[in-house]
Amino acid sequence: MVKLRLKRCGRKQRAVYRIVAIDVRSRREGRDLQKVGFYDPINNQTYLNVPAILDFIEKGAQPTETVYDILKRAEVFQEFRFNQTKFN
Repeated sequence: MVKLRLKRCGRKQRAVYRIVAIDVRSRREGRDLQKVGFYDPINNQTYLNVPAILDFIEKGAQPTETVYDILKRAEVFQEFRFNQTKFN
């Protein structure tokens, strides 16, 4: 099973996170399948590769709670619903 979760980067006391698609059995710093975004909680900046995220979600990837909140704040799920209704 694939999950969308945060991978910690940056230095001590200045954490930044990559949003990655990764196998559930891998550890936090393990090898990821694809980098799909970036999140900086200190400067409150977010970069998301929305087409890649939607592709993984359509294939069954589950976001963690924190990633779900980030995606919800960026209104990614509204685009996902729009794409679903567009093709059905």
